Amino acid sequence: MPDRNAVLVIPHNRLTPEALSGLIEEFVTRDGTDSGYTQRSLAENVAMVRRQLNAGQAVIVFDNRTRTCNIKPTDTVPVHERRPARPGHAEKEES
Repeated sequence: MPDRNAVLVIPHNRLTPEALSGLIEEFVTRDGTDSGYTQRSLAENVAMVRRQLNAGQAVIVFDNRTRTCNIKPTDTVPVHERRPARPGHAEKEES
């Protein structure tokens, strides 16, 4: 049985505005990934990801095993992992 605590969905509205912006900017400029965010400006890509998060089309996922954060399309996250982290279990991220 998979460890359900290994991956946490972090509600984007629980992050400080600065932390959220930093996370999105890092995501859209990440080297070695095929994120598809290469044809637009940084500001346009950040705005697009922010809209996807606000619309529920994308989620922030924290992997406890690797201690890394990622932004994924909601439909690619297994249903049992889509439950947001419980309050007190995911602290606000600081930049």
